[in-house]
Amino acid sequence: MENQFSNKVAFITGAASGIGRASALAFAQSGASVMVADYNEQEGKETVQLIQQIGGKAEFVLCDVGNEASVSAAVSATIKIFGRLDFAFNNAGISGDSGNTADQSSESWNRVIQVNLTGVFYCMKYQIPEMLKNKGGSIVNCSSILGSVAFAGASAYVAAKHGVVGLTKTAAIEYASQGIRVNSVGPGFVVTPMLEKAGLLEDPGTKAFIESLHPIGRLGQPEEIAGLVVYLCSEKSSFVTGQHIHADGGYTAR
Repeated sequence: MENQFSNKVAFITGAASGIGRASALAFAQSGASVMVADYNEQEGKETVQLIQQIGGKAEFVLCDVGNEASVSAAVSATIKIFGRLDFAFNNAGISGDSGNTADQSSESWNRVIQVNLTGVFYCMKYQIPEMLKNKGGSIVNCSSILGSVAFAGASAYVAAKHGVVGLTKTAAIEYASQGIRVNSVGPGFVVTPMLEKAGLLEDPGTKAFIESLHPIGRLGQPEEIAGLVVYLCSEKSSFVTGQHIHADGGYTAR
């Protein structure tokens, strides 16, 4: 284990699987204590066990990012258990229903916006005051390549992820002078349970098509995104704030 984050605390949403789990492990490997926040208790506790197996410190807290009271309670639990908050990776998200804009149900639209965009707002609303007590911190919000470009059949997801980028930039300039950096990451298509549940990996033809959208010729791995998140919270990125950084195998460079 490294020690660049020794005596630091990281709060990660959606940490029960995929990019969130990989990031939780990466923060722990760098010496941080990790609060694993997710609505999936069983898999969240599995993430904690994986961290403990490598000698790291972690706890699980139940958290529905679309519910303000749940987010507030999760951040409070982090302070109660670990005493401080230095880093946050607001990663939790859902895909929603697929279909053209006029065919989207209002229920699906509202839920995607509530989780993917409003959830990020709730997290920062309660994370930032705790970071100010430490006179600084770093927040990374998980947007997407779809925070920069369109994708037919995913209007709510695209709108939410574009919103995350704008929210990130605004918070960054508001708190830069107070020592808090805020950035967002834009993963391409990454091998995660979300992609699997959407059925995009089952059919070889569909998988090959998605891979072809990335000039690098393959899908991403959760650990590749986690490495970027850790970098954005480290002193190596001390002059980086208000940025939306893609990790997309060249997807948005076309």
